[in-house]
Amino acid sequence: MKDGPSSILIVKLSAIGDVVHTIPLLEVLRQNLPHARIDWLVEEEASQIIEGHEALDHIFVSRRKSWQRRFFRGEEKGVVLKEVRRFLKELRSCRYELVIDLQGLFKSGILTGVSKGKRKIGFTGSREGSSIFLTERPYVFDYDRHALDRYLTVAEYLNCTNNSWRGAIPVWDSHQIRMDKIIGEELLQGERLIAINPMARWKTKLWKPDRFAVVADRLQRELSCQIIFTGSREDRSTLDRIVGMMEGHAINLAGRTNLKELAYLYSKCRLMISTDTGPMHIAAAMGCPVVALFGPTAPWRTGPYGDGHRVVMGDVDCSPCFKKRCNHLSCMNNITVEKVFDTVKDFFLGC
Repeated sequence: MKDGPSSILIVKLSAIGDVVHTIPLLEVLRQNLPHARIDWLVEEEASQIIEGHEALDHIFVSRRKSWQRRFFRGEEKGVVLKEVRRFLKELRSCRYELVIDLQGLFKSGILTGVSKGKRKIGFTGSREGSSIFLTERPYVFDYDRHALDRYLTVAEYLNCTNNSWRGAIPVWDSHQIRMDKIIGEELLQGERLIAINPMARWKTKLWKPDRFAVVADRLQRELSCQIIFTGSREDRSTLDRIVGMMEGHAINLAGRTNLKELAYLYSKCRLMISTDTGPMHIAAAMGCPVVALFGPTAPWRTGPYGDGHRVVMGDVDCSPCFKKRCNHLSCMNNITVEKVFDTVKDFFLGC
């Protein structure tokens, strides 16, 4: 691409799934602008997703949540303020020809405004006044398209050729070695290794723990599958409870992996069963087929991207409602154990 920007800052702070969905745009920009400087501004929680990506020149990591927590506890206020000033000084040390706000919220808008950029662009439908920090009229975002495709419209807006992309999360030898060791120690082998990720941040996205236990037992008993449960450190007690409900044996890796190790683990799994959450997108990006349980959200917008995935939904008229609170949770409760098991069974029969 001729006459394109020589320096670009991508502002995509969170969440994990959204950062995963932005990697294809990064790769397309790099293919079209091989000599440009491309940097990324991201929050700490999702930073491992893009750390070490060969298309990136530099990553700015915002520790916003940590700073807020420490500041409002009344501890280390002076230290926190110094860290924030140092971060902002580093961000403003670079002058970009183009800054892209892909978050569309006040937290990204203000950082877009603070950054030094000749052009600052964003999309229609942004919230919390973030568009006031842009230098151009927002480009059109079609919210009925998948998030990954929506982010790729930036490439179209910039007249970039939408070349092929992989979208995989970079992992290093150290991550592979550690996870191969865990897999070996747990004697997890064979072609039917299944990861189950039962948790989500919205309560309305959750499926009942006992149903995950029953599905896991049936997969082991009837399809000879081996089961690994994944989640964060905060999820460990819930996953322990699920494993404790099972008749068979399963491994609980909640809190035992970082995001890169999790990405490699999913690449070794034959299948993943998940609610609508960040790890689901990590698995899809790493080529692991996903059976995704959807209720209040729309799979055509945020479902596992690509071919070979299966979406299971309850049959209710109010879905998707995009609500974080609900009095009846019918959309998730209407998803039966039989339906999930049969979906996995059909997947293996079709392979």
